[in-house]
Amino acid sequence: MSDMVVIEEQDLIDSVADALQYISFYHPMDYIQALGEAYEAEMNPAAKDAIAQILTNSRMCAEGHRPICQDTGIVNVFVKWGQNCRLGSKLSLQEVVDEGVRKGYNNPDNKLRASVLADPAFTRRNTRDNTPCVLNVEMVPGDTVSIDVAAKGGGSEAKSKFKMMNPSDNIVDWVLEMIPQMGAGWCPPGMLGIGIGGTAEECVKLAKKSLMDPIDMGQLKQRGPQNDLEKMRIEIFDKVNAMGVGAQGLGGLATVLDVKIYDWPCHAANKPVAMIPNCAATRHAHFTLDGSGPTFLPLPDLDAWPKVHWEPDASAKKVDLDNLTPEEVQSWKHGDRLLLSGHMLTGRDAAHKRIADMLAKGEDLPVEFKGRAIYYVGPVDPVVGEVVGPAGPTTATRMDKFTDQMLELGLLAMIGKAERGQGATEVIAKHKVAYLMAVGGAAYLVARAIKEARVVAFEDLGMEAIYEFKVEDMPVTVAVDSEGKNVHTLAPAVWREKIAREHLLPST
Repeated sequence: MSDMVVIEEQDLIDSVADALQYISFYHPMDYIQALGEAYEAEMNPAAKDAIAQILTNSRMCAEGHRPICQDTGIVNVFVKWGQNCRLGSKLSLQEVVDEGVRKGYNNPDNKLRASVLADPAFTRRNTRDNTPCVLNVEMVPGDTVSIDVAAKGGGSEAKSKFKMMNPSDNIVDWVLEMIPQMGAGWCPPGMLGIGIGGTAEECVKLAKKSLMDPIDMGQLKQRGPQNDLEKMRIEIFDKVNAMGVGAQGLGGLATVLDVKIYDWPCHAANKPVAMIPNCAATRHAHFTLDGSGPTFLPLPDLDAWPKVHWEPDASAKKVDLDNLTPEEVQSWKHGDRLLLSGHMLTGRDAAHKRIADMLAKGEDLPVEFKGRAIYYVGPVDPVVGEVVGPAGPTTATRMDKFTDQMLELGLLAMIGKAERGQGATEVIAKHKVAYLMAVGGAAYLVARAIKEARVVAFEDLGMEAIYEFKVEDMPVTVAVDSEGKNVHTLAPAVWREKIAREHLLPST
């Protein structure tokens, strides 16, 4: 047997840290090219505008080395460890990789948001450095260590689905049943990763691993499927896009850019199936260590980005948040595009829960919500010269259970990502206010509209504190108007029917 290859602790730490910084601001090129093609083909102006924001944001992040999305994810690491390699460390592999995560997320030039909480069932304390990662290790023959690093956003991870099927159940039918339940909180257009077989936990892991593969649906369709799994990939791709969900759930032709499927043998009595979407901030990279030092990923060619430069819609209505009236809010119709200027408050899960607890105890709130707009966001910390780091919206449905209570305080508008639940839509109509949607996956672009930011309450909550932002021409769409008309219900239905009637997508 040849001499063992030593993979030094520091080389692994430095390589993981570099990869996490890299994927925070560089989209995989296959995703950007597929999204550029989807932009060219898109026929719904609202969805085309959303894709333009995502592409423009991506280019800005690549140039400015700032996060594509304010949700910089939970780190997933898939290691194929060559059996002729030894880790040169007294620490465990988990500890060494976590040190790489710590270094990557605390990089002072591009500090990434810490989103990982310990004690998940109870106190939910932020670990402050995004550790620990979720580590998967496989021992394989060879002299190298091969690593896939991904940063998985919470909005798309929240839409993961699993079913222990009976052997005769139809997988495609189940996928099509799940897509409407997933809403738009996973920030389409993205990818679907599907795992079939194994055991419950293996099946879900297969779905996650499949998302590491490059987008190749175009090439697959050109050459034609060569086995049953490839046929199923194409069938699901076509049928999901025919549902008309579209970018950000606004209706349109591009809901998924690819469908990946991994399978594994399973017990005769079972057919486990899992599905995990990857969002518009699809972040993953691959590197290999051979004992000769750390690996740093090569810089992409900025000229390869599609030549798309989003500009505010000239027909968008300009809104002064400092002089907002119920009458003005009631004049907005679902689907209207607005440009917001003035002061808004922020608040998300932890702040809403604390407000509810304070009200239950009869305590005075530290901020006045009457006549204001609230933005559901947890921004990235600013670096030199920034007012705030990337600050795109978080999934609004998580705030649904607090909505009636918050509107009783006099809020006039809420801003978030994706759809509201039916209950929240009814509450919005009851109070005659509006829910506005910003584009998920365009966090750096949105942050450019924020001119001032200060913490006004709950500073101990970190990124979940209540801020006051002063914004200038922040782009949003009216998703639920004061009559309860909901663009996320109405627009996909229109596009589903239009796609079928006009044969807008190539059939399988």
